[in-house]
Amino acid sequence: MAKAGEAGGLAGNQFAIVFAVAVVWVAGMRKELVRKSRFLSLVLRHDPAAAGVALDAQGWVAVGELLRGAADAGVVITPEELLEIVQTNEKRRFLIDDTGERIRANQGHSVQVDVDLAVATPPAQLFHGTATRFVEAIEREGLKPMGRLHVHLSADVATARQVGARHGRPYILVVDAGGMVAAGRMFWRSANGVWLTADVPPQFLSSEAVETA
Repeated sequence: MAKAGEAGGLAGNQFAIVFAVAVVWVAGMRKELVRKSRFLSLVLRHDPAAAGVALDAQGWVAVGELLRGAADAGVVITPEELLEIVQTNEKRRFLIDDTGERIRANQGHSVQVDVDLAVATPPAQLFHGTATRFVEAIEREGLKPMGRLHVHLSADVATARQVGARHGRPYILVVDAGGMVAAGRMFWRSANGVWLTADVPPQFLSSEAVETA
């Protein structure tokens, strides 16, 4: 009976080792996909030359061309990995067209492209997440695109908090979107739900619903 118990214990230990190795492997694969996703963001939003490609006027590039350019730049992305990145990115940053042959970023470009955004009417309030160290300047100067084509705004506080946390201790600003529309300001909504506008003057900002962590 002791030997049977020992055998069971050994099997249990082996399972634990295999499970631990699997967890490490999955974590490593996930980290690698994040690295590749960041490279795609760089190429499709800011620096197409990093993969030796050119975006068309609407921000599209051929999938095959992108994958070849990425590989030449030392970032090998398989078609399966590309599809997984597009489908699982929680912010839905990328879009593959209906043919499956072209890809672009939904928004966030610093290069000049037109991603066919239609003017949309926003809710009365939108939110912007930033870090506490930037608040004083924002309250003085308003929100500016800072190298991008648009200011990015969130429809809810939770999303804005996540955005702000990427830059430090999060601070949520409330945007009087209704007031901006009444003043003739335009808004667009990207395919992944981000609200966009050219800028937000300080008189349309408040911190009455501040959320910090």
